[in-house]
Amino acid sequence: MNKLISILVTLLIIGLAVSVNAAPVTLKLATSAPEASDWVQGMRASAAEIKERTDGRVIIKYYAGGVQGSDPQVLKKMRIRSLHGGVFTPSAINSQYPEINLYGLALTFESEPEARYVRARMDKKLLDGLNEAGFISFGFASTGFAMVMSGEPVRGVSDLRGKKVWVPEGDQVSYDTLKALSVSPQPLPITDVMVGLQTKLIEVVPVSAPGALFLQWYTRVKYVTDIPLLYTFGFMVIDKTMFEKIDAADQTIVKEVLSGMFAEFDQNSVKDNADAYEALINTGIEKVIPEQSEIDELHETMAVSNREIVRQGAFSEELYDEMLTFIEEYRNGQNAVEESAEEGAVAAQ
Repeated sequence: MNKLISILVTLLIIGLAVSVNAAPVTLKLATSAPEASDWVQGMRASAAEIKERTDGRVIIKYYAGGVQGSDPQVLKKMRIRSLHGGVFTPSAINSQYPEINLYGLALTFESEPEARYVRARMDKKLLDGLNEAGFISFGFASTGFAMVMSGEPVRGVSDLRGKKVWVPEGDQVSYDTLKALSVSPQPLPITDVMVGLQTKLIEVVPVSAPGALFLQWYTRVKYVTDIPLLYTFGFMVIDKTMFEKIDAADQTIVKEVLSGMFAEFDQNSVKDNADAYEALINTGIEKVIPEQSEIDELHETMAVSNREIVRQGAFSEELYDEMLTFIEEYRNGQNAVEESAEEGAVAAQ
């Protein structure tokens, strides 16, 4: 009897092992980033590492270059499980989790260090929010500040009025922001922007320097207005239900690898953005520096517009106020550092 039980237990263990080995979890993820971009190369390397470290139990397949369609199309495919996730910008997930757009309110941050100060204190809350919305994510990677790029110079609000400006399809916050500036927003999926520029359906694009380069939009504009208009970042989400099909130990490996990958993307972004901006200028695009009065007017208009957008329920007012508190905290700290440095310089004289 004991021998029979031993044989049955052995067969059960073998059967379980065969079952696990026979059914790896395959995750299909889409991105609009071009195949040759550093991000896609990094993602393919991470997929190879995950496959090796899980002994083939987790396989990630990436579809790059927008071949799976626009962000709304990718999300629709996620709902029917023909795709299991993707790499997005915040506006893509707006309908599922509006607060993910919080950092992207116009003229919220003045610099990358300021944004990182706030992010160090708030990223976890936004990642937890994505989780509650049904997504597993692995961190955010800055893609720099979107700046106004155009066929004609834009020196201030008056130059924008009446212009046809691109906004991502489904991005109600950006749409309302442009309406507050008396601008004509033109919603389009990111995959259609190049055609929009070619046909003059779009006259102005807010885009970061790396985005303008790898999407080739820089070939259709002549000017860049040197104002950090919108803070931009990218992130990956995987459908939570699909992710939970992965064995717990393998989930840990996947999270470790992908979190490390996005941390590296984020760390490299400062240099990448600076290099991309220099490359843009080297192509012959002319830099436009607005008068301080124009910048002040833009900040004042956007401060009122952003508060109104929040009051209308686009975001949690509590989260918005928390972000503003951290921004003020950073700026007060910076002012104290600068004043201290000036006092030191005077004393040295």
